[in-house]
Amino acid sequence: MTITIIGAGLGGLALARVLHLNGIDAVVYEREASRGARGQGGMLDLHAGTGQRALREAGLIDQFHAIARRAGQDMRLLEPDGTLLLQEDTPDDAPLDRPEVDRADLRNLLLDSLPEHAVRWGHVFASADDGLLHFADGSSATYDLLVGADGANSRVRALLTDARPTHTGQNIVELGIPDIDRTHPDLAAMVGRGNYWVLGDGQSLAAQRNGDGRVRIGLSFYRTAEDWFATSGIPFGDPAAARMRLIELFTGWDARFTALIAACDDTVSPRSITTLPVGLTWPSRPGVTLLGDAAHLMPPVGQGANMALLDGALLGLALAAHPDDFPTAVKEYEREMFERTSAAGRQSARVQETLMSPDAAQKILAFFRSGRVTACHREAG
Repeated sequence: MTITIIGAGLGGLALARVLHLNGIDAVVYEREASRGARGQGGMLDLHAGTGQRALREAGLIDQFHAIARRAGQDMRLLEPDGTLLLQEDTPDDAPLDRPEVDRADLRNLLLDSLPEHAVRWGHVFASADDGLLHFADGSSATYDLLVGADGANSRVRALLTDARPTHTGQNIVELGIPDIDRTHPDLAAMVGRGNYWVLGDGQSLAAQRNGDGRVRIGLSFYRTAEDWFATSGIPFGDPAAARMRLIELFTGWDARFTALIAACDDTVSPRSITTLPVGLTWPSRPGVTLLGDAAHLMPPVGQGANMALLDGALLGLALAAHPDDFPTAVKEYEREMFERTSAAGRQSARVQETLMSPDAAQKILAFFRSGRVTACHREAG
């Protein structure tokens, strides 16, 4: 029987890999023209019990350890006036509980673990009915099981639920400083080896060291409307003017933080944060299911990629356990996935609520000191 996966993100590729390990063929259709068609984002911290568990099931944990960055676990937390609240420097012999890995490197690891024909690039999913897929170019393909791994704006999702993502009140502007060690060694030393996080009332700055020497910067604006970018006065078509406007929006912050903004290159990207309802479920339907952001879109606080990878691995194992009974496999997978991701979604929502509070820095400091750090990711990721 034909298993078709829409979307060559981390979750879809993890599913294809686990199926491949178990001798089950699957076809992944991806709208991008090639693996290098666009940037894949920054660093991810993979948690031992979720993302790393998925890679163990996929037989890739050793390869992951070879590309993971232990030093990426470093953390510095500050207030807008420059007060350092927390600094965590990872010892060289520290366990890899939540190491950072470049999203593109992780995706390439998964892609390279699959047969070359497994991913079919340049296929834009349009619709599906009665076991037939339709693509935007007019082509079609048959399937017995359709898995929507097509992200936040999933088109497959509509086959199972009418739920749609809604705006959270957070808008992010993403920027970056390339080759920071050479171009701005003073700023490189300030940011450190991992994550640098400044939390204010209604705003935050997060800088994240990437494996290629670039520092990705995310400027978050909380309690803002969905159309905030249109009213913010940020001229996204003029990067230099956009940086100047962003510096104005951070008036009163320590000059070191606005220096980070001034040092960025011309990549200035707006990103509105949306989520699906926490605890979203649907009646199990033979022939269709979802994983990752298509199923449980959460705020960007460290759970999304980990949950997507584990979704893919566990769905693959369920299908391998019931190779002649896809409906039973899908029901088993969905039952576990609903419970697991509902808990993760509630936790992520609490972290998001904390970030939006006026005293976010102190609350997050308490959060880190309580040992719940694995639930909290950095915005720039």
